Amino acid sequence: MGVINITPDSFSDGGRFLECDQAEQEADLQLESGADVLDLGAQSTRPGADEVGAEEECRRLLEPLRRVRRRHPSALISVDTFHAAVAEAAVEAGADWINDVSGGQRDPAMLPLMAEVGCPVVLMHSRGDSRTMDQLTDYNDVAIDVLEGLRARSEAAVAAGVRADRIIWDPGLGFAKTQLQNLELLQQLELLTADGVPLLMGPSRKRFIGAVLDEPEPRERIWGTAAVVCRCVQAGVAVVRVHDVKPMVQTVRMAEALW
Repeated sequence: MGVINITPDSFSDGGRFLECDQAEQEADLQLESGADVLDLGAQSTRPGADEVGAEEECRRLLEPLRRVRRRHPSALISVDTFHAAVAEAAVEAGADWINDVSGGQRDPAMLPLMAEVGCPVVLMHSRGDSRTMDQLTDYNDVAIDVLEGLRARSEAAVAAGVRADRIIWDPGLGFAKTQLQNLELLQQLELLTADGVPLLMGPSRKRFIGAVLDEPEPRERIWGTAAVVCRCVQAGVAVVRVHDVKPMVQTVRMAEALW
C-alpha cells in the first residue's frame, strides 16, 4: 500500500502532493513501482496535528481522487479518514477501501456506512486523537491489549452489519504506543496474525524507527523501515503501508523468498 498524503502537515511528506497534478504523478510512480493499493488521505494523523474537519478533507481529497481514478481505472484506491461523510464521498468518487485510524470510534456513522457500502475496511487500534494519544500508552501487555481491542472493533463492526470477510486489522504502530511498545508489538506479530484476519502494518518512516537509529529526518529512515517490513513478511502480515514504494516492493519480494 502506497501512501499519498494530500496534506500540508503530514510528518514526512506534508505539502508534497497538495496539488492534483502532484498527487496524480505520485500515483503514477507508485503504481509503476509495484504498489497494489494507493492510500489517499487529507487529514494528518501525526501526533499534535490539527483536525481540519470533514468539509476541508473533502475539499482537499475528492478532485485528486477522481483524477487518479480516471487515470487508473483498475487501481485499488483506499481512503484514509475517520469521518463517515468523507468516506462516503470518497467511495462515490471511486475509492475501493475505507481505512479508519479510529477503527470506527470517532464517528458513530462510520460503521453503518461501512456496512452499507460493503467494501473492504481497515480497522486500526488507537486511543484518543492526535492531541492526546501520546498520553494514552498504559497497557497491561501491549500485544494482548491491542489484539483484544481489534477483536472488539471487529465485533462492533459486524454488529453494525459489516461482513467479517471485509475486515483488515491495523495494530496502529505509533498510535498511543511508546518506542518500546512498538518494538514489542513487532516482536509478537504472530499473536496478531493467528486469528486469521488480514493484518496491515504501517511502519514507514515512523518515530520509533528514528529513535532506534538516532535519525531525526523521517526520509532518512528507509533502511529501518525495510527491516521492519522484513519482520512483517516473516510474520505473515498481508499489507505494508509505505511511502517509499519501489525499495519496499523489492524488500518484500526478497523477504518472501527468504520466508
